[in-house]
Amino acid sequence: MQLAILSVLAGSAAAFAPAAQTSTSSALKVSELELGVTAPLGVFDPLGWLESEPEAFERRRAVERKHGRVAMAAVVGVIVHNNGIHFDGYLSPSAGLKFEDVPQGIDGIRAIPSAGLIQILLFFALVELAWMPASKYDGDYGVGYFGTDIADPEEKARKLNVELNNGRAAMMGIMGNMVVEVLTGQTMAEQYAAGHISPFGDGQGVF
Repeated sequence: MQLAILSVLAGSAAAFAPAAQTSTSSALKVSELELGVTAPLGVFDPLGWLESEPEAFERRRAVERKHGRVAMAAVVGVIVHNNGIHFDGYLSPSAGLKFEDVPQGIDGIRAIPSAGLIQILLFFALVELAWMPASKYDGDYGVGYFGTDIADPEEKARKLNVELNNGRAAMMGIMGNMVVEVLTGQTMAEQYAAGHISPFGDGQGVF
């Protein structure tokens, strides 16, 4: 959970980093404007940025794509950790802290030693600056779809569209999970086990 939260925070920080001057050409061979367009909203641009700031669209789309990827990983991390699945061994041998000792939910980040948090942030900096730079707006880092390049433009567009929409759902999901955990004091697993699905109820049932 703590890694998931840090991933979201690191991704959010990247969104406000100064934009690099890069070419706006895309290697995806699909129209970015057509991706993520979902009925009944269509092209959702209530502020008119596509008309007033067309040059900024590619960066905003890149930020959305990257945040969605981070959020999807965060949601999976929450589910895995809430089910009691964790690494064996020690998170910090010097502190005698095992992975299984890290609390579930948001409290998990408080259990990580400061040196561990610094290592995580340095790793994210390496990813952002070198491995998967934020300035690479097309989001194609050469790893393909599970190691396979998709040659058909229609199939690639469909999968990219699925990724965008799943990423949007994951961003809402991970934020909702953290907010509700703070409101109820229960992790997602504890809420389901107690039948306390709604944060506005009294804890005695679903609602």
